Amino acid sequence: MSDSIDYFGGNDAIFRNKDLLQVKYLPDEDRIIGRNEQLNDLGSSLRPALKGQTPNHVLIYGKTGTGKSLCSKFMARQLKTRAAADDVRVGTAYVDCFQDSTETQAVKSIAIQLNDDAGGELRIPAAGLSTGDYYRKLWTVVDDYYDVVIVILDEIDKLDGDNVLMQLSRAVESGKLTSSTLGVIGISNKIQYKDTLNERVKSSLSEREFVFPPYDANQLRAILESRQDAFRDGALSDAVPPRVAALAAREHGDARKAIDILRFAGEIAEDAGDSVVREAHVNKAHEREEQNRVADLISKSTPHSRFVLIALANIVQQRGDDEAWVPTNDIYDVYRTVCKGDGAEPLKKRRIRDILSELEFLSIIDQDLRGKGQGQGNYMVNRLSEVKPTIVIKACADAD
Repeated sequence: MSDSIDYFGGNDAIFRNKDLLQVKYLPDEDRIIGRNEQLNDLGSSLRPALKGQTPNHVLIYGKTGTGKSLCSKFMARQLKTRAAADDVRVGTAYVDCFQDSTETQAVKSIAIQLNDDAGGELRIPAAGLSTGDYYRKLWTVVDDYYDVVIVILDEIDKLDGDNVLMQLSRAVESGKLTSSTLGVIGISNKIQYKDTLNERVKSSLSEREFVFPPYDANQLRAILESRQDAFRDGALSDAVPPRVAALAAREHGDARKAIDILRFAGEIAEDAGDSVVREAHVNKAHEREEQNRVADLISKSTPHSRFVLIALANIVQQRGDDEAWVPTNDIYDVYRTVCKGDGAEPLKKRRIRDILSELEFLSIIDQDLRGKGQGQGNYMVNRLSEVKPTIVIKACADAD
């Protein structure tokens, strides 16, 4: 077989360091844009840990891509570095609760991360222990190797129950930890998450709460411009960052998605053999990102959230108007038909109203309160938010 064909393409004419455009990339402070207030709030909450004292527990709310995870990881890293200068041993653990959603998975992940970071000799198997055994391993690691531990629970609302929060927040009070202490940073897209916790957990947390607002167009543009060195000199048209920022600000204010569009545009230009990323590439990248965004959000939704979306998308398709407003009652009628076709028991209309509100929070739909006329009361109408019904239906089908 000949080795003369290069299936990987020629020299990279577009990117210098594509890692700067990856979600996993944790930037330095000068690349964190528009979040000084939130960083100061986090710094104030975590400050006691610099002296080996118990930090405040924190709950952070905000839509996807508003910098919640980035700022939490950054401040945990800063805390670890600052504390080390004063011989205070700080450990950090990050848990994606969408991936590690059970109590056992979450506790095991925390224990393994902390043990590995400390170079600990304690053996923590990936399987085969009870939840209680993993907790005991965790308390041993924390007490043996750290003065303070910060645990970041991302997408905390995906946890199966709140016992993890109870155990972590009361570890010192209950005597599980005797020579060290622990703080929790919980991150959620659902601003009503705290209402789902039982009173004992709320009491033991005594947390501070912060809301991260969406980025505006100027902030998104600055974020994109701060990562222009991901591209080779001259490979990025000056018109591209403001165009991407305007699209992202109009639709979701999501920095993560704005960065995705910029990376996709570069890849599209690269695949086409172009040497410069232009607005035409951005337009194609935007369509690709929209499909990925909706598919990602829907993949994390409950089956009934998908049934509601299918109902709305079908009505919009039938009306032939992608921006059509649809009353909640109309959606509910079609939703019941969708449930019947899937063999599922429909939820009550009140719960469907809640689901529609959650979908608005995720920027998949828009809602508007209309009046029926003088003395007739109000009713809610809904529409897809800058998303084609065909994309919604396909994403729902792929998630099943």
